[in-house]
Amino acid sequence: MPEITDTIKCLDQGFVRLVDVMGDDSSIVQAARVSYGKGTKNVRQDKGLIHYLMKHQHMSPFEMVEFKFHCKMPVFVARQWIRHRTANVNEISGRYSVMEDAVWEPKPADLRQQAKINRQGSLDAQVPEPANSEILKQYSHDIETIFKHYNEYIQKGVAREVARAILPLATYTEWYWKMDLHNLLHFLALRMEAHAQKEIRVYAEAIAEFVKQKCPFTWEAFVEHRLNAAKFSQAEVEVLRGELKKTGLIDKILDQRKSQLAQNEASEALIQTELAEFRAKLTGEKIE
Repeated sequence: MPEITDTIKCLDQGFVRLVDVMGDDSSIVQAARVSYGKGTKNVRQDKGLIHYLMKHQHMSPFEMVEFKFHCKMPVFVARQWIRHRTANVNEISGRYSVMEDAVWEPKPADLRQQAKINRQGSLDAQVPEPANSEILKQYSHDIETIFKHYNEYIQKGVAREVARAILPLATYTEWYWKMDLHNLLHFLALRMEAHAQKEIRVYAEAIAEFVKQKCPFTWEAFVEHRLNAAKFSQAEVEVLRGELKKTGLIDKILDQRKSQLAQNEASEALIQTELAEFRAKLTGEKIE
């Protein structure tokens, strides 16, 4: 993997820039152990503890780490982003500044068709020709006209806070965005998900690169226990358990999990703990 710079380009004119980080994996371990210095365990045990915390959703130690970013994104992306209300945000103001003529310009593939089942989503398929080219041409014309009028309003004395009302959602905005790692991981889980809008997913993936770089143990645990994990409803669990008991596959599955843990060089104590928890999930029985 190439070395990550402090800035990752997003979309056509946007970016995510890492401004500052407070803490790292060791800060999480330190908080979990309520100790001083760099902790009292070795690296392997630190990694195991972070996995334990993530797996069992003991998330307060992750709040000891904070990331601060400088981001530039279209307004329509920012309006989805700001739904994550646990951040500290300071955004450029169209009341104080004349907004620059920076607008998201979609490519042909960006003109995705509306999903038929998911009312708030889109399909991978783009709008076909000749409509695609016609829309892009009209889009560019509309943007050029809107910004021409916006600048004319300001030149004629209209206050910036009023003139900005004409600007489209495709206009780029900027902000400084700071969030603790616990809530940042929640943001990433939602915005990296396959059903998230592509344009905000690009930004989430950029942020993820910085988390991966600065907190590698946490990122590994997040991918293992949350990002690539699955959650089942009570009814779904009942169906799965019923079929597993009926087919007698539980012991075979446990043996496969034991082999997997051994390949990962887990200790015997950890293997037994993991197997006991896994059996409880498969059978619904309490851990003895």
